[in-house]
Amino acid sequence: MLDKLSSTYHIILASGSPRRQQFFKDLGLKFEIRLKSVDEVYPEQLQHHEISDYLAVLKASVFTNELKANEVLVTSDTVVWNEGVSLAKPHDAQEAFDMIAAMSGKSHEVITSVCFTTATSQKVLHEITKVYFENISTEEINYYVDNFKPFDKAGAYGIQEWIGNTKIARIEGSYSNVVGLPTHLVYKVFSEIETLF
Repeated sequence: MLDKLSSTYHIILASGSPRRQQFFKDLGLKFEIRLKSVDEVYPEQLQHHEISDYLAVLKASVFTNELKANEVLVTSDTVVWNEGVSLAKPHDAQEAFDMIAAMSGKSHEVITSVCFTTATSQKVLHEITKVYFENISTEEINYYVDNFKPFDKAGAYGIQEWIGNTKIARIEGSYSNVVGLPTHLVYKVFSEIETLF
């Protein structure tokens, strides 16, 4: 459905995430992966989706001066919002353990923002999914962290992994959003791209 885009637009995905790259392939998009590092620091007063919106735009900012007229850059950021605190990627096993323990037996929100940037315009969208964890024992948390090493994931877990199969009671909203990309939003934007940019 989206393969005809390549005749008009050159799509650039600025993400090293294999999950996001696979989603783009699954959507039938032809795209280039272009990576640049950015210091993912945000103003401390930002809350909730403001954080992921800001970081998605920040990731795009290092590319804007080089985009050609027919190029569409896609950047994205995911945060896990738990009891008024943003849980980013854990730095080590202890931090991963603490994050999962803090969410055990409760609900939290996974927020992914996607920024679409061209040479002349920019559009930012975000999706929020509510995730309900069952109680997770110390032994179970240690097992997951030791075996799956979720240090590249916001909130220290992947819904598609063991912990998602065993400890997530239910979700409200988009599953792909929790994995790392609200694919329905990406599809909608590219389906309507002629009217958006």
